[in-house]
Amino acid sequence: MAKFFITGGAGFIGSHFCDTALEQGHQVMAYDDLSTGQKVFLKAALENKNFSLEIGDIRDLDQIQSAMNKFKPDWVVHFAANADVRLGLERPRRDLDYNTIGTWNVVEATRNSGCKNILFSSTGSAYGEPTVFPTPENCPFPEQTSLYGASKMAGEGILSAYAHGYQLNAVVFRFVSILGPRYTHGHIFDFIKRLKQNPKKLDVLGNGKQFKSYLHISDLMKGLWTVIKSQPKSFQVFNIGHDDALTVDTSISYIVRELGVQPSLNYSGGERGWVGDSPRIQLDCTKLKKLGWKADNSLEKGVTDTVHYLLKNDFLFTEAH
Repeated sequence: MAKFFITGGAGFIGSHFCDTALEQGHQVMAYDDLSTGQKVFLKAALENKNFSLEIGDIRDLDQIQSAMNKFKPDWVVHFAANADVRLGLERPRRDLDYNTIGTWNVVEATRNSGCKNILFSSTGSAYGEPTVFPTPENCPFPEQTSLYGASKMAGEGILSAYAHGYQLNAVVFRFVSILGPRYTHGHIFDFIKRLKQNPKKLDVLGNGKQFKSYLHISDLMKGLWTVIKSQPKSFQVFNIGHDDALTVDTSISYIVRELGVQPSLNYSGGERGWVGDSPRIQLDCTKLKKLGWKADNSLEKGVTDTVHYLLKNDFLFTEAH
C-alpha cells in the first residue's frame, strides 16, 4: 500500500479522496488550513488508524515541507486552491497566492521530500473560450479570460517543468464543475441559499443559456484512481467531465423541483454571468476513457444529489466561504 499526502484534504473533493484512499488500505495525511475545508467531512477518516490531519497553509513552504518530510509520501495529491472564479477580479492576488505560488510550494516540497508522484487538480476554465467542442487536451489555448484559469495554467506549467527537469511523474486533471455530497460552493449552493431567503424570486447571472458539463464526485474519484493505478510516467494531462452538458436554466428546473418552489427568474442578461465566465464548457475525455473510465451518473442525478445533501446539512450555508 502507498502513502498519500493530500492538500485541501478537508475540502469537498479532497475529503472524498481521503475516504477512497483509506478504503483501499493506503496511509493518508490530509493537509488543510480549514479556511474553507470542513473537519466534519473527515469524520470517518479521523477514526481510521491510517489517517492523520495536519493543519497547514500551502502558502507557507517551510510548513508544508515539514509536514511532507515527516510523512514521506509516495504520492502528493494537490487539491488545495482558491476556487472562487466569479470574485477573482475583486481579489486578484488571491489566485496568484494560492493557485500559482501555493502550487509551486507544493511541487517544490514534493521534490525535496523525495516523492516522485504528484497529481494536480486543474480546471476546464484553463481553455478560456475555445472554438473546438468537445474540447481536447491538445486544443490550442486562446486568451485566458479568468484569473482563476490563468493561475491554474501557471500551476500546470510549473508541474510540467518540474516533471521534465527533476524526473517527477506529474498528472494534471482538468475538471469540469464537480457535484455531489459535501459540495460547498458554486451555482447550486448560491441558488439554494437565495431561494431559502426568498422562494418567490431568483436572480440569475447571465441569460440562463450558459451550457456546461458537470460531473458527480463518485465519477471523479473513479477517474482519478483509474489514472493513479495506471502508474503514469513523466507529465500527462487528462480532461475529466461528462459527455452531456446542461444549461443554467435546466439546472434551475431540477433545483426548484426538488425544493418544491416556483420562483420568478430575474436574469442579469448577456451570455456570460461575469467576466471570465465561459458560456460553454464541454470537454473531450477520450484519453481517460481509453484507460477504461466512464461516467456512471447522469447530470440530473448530480444536481439532485447535491440539492438533497445541502438541504440535510443546513450548517454549510453559515460556515462555508
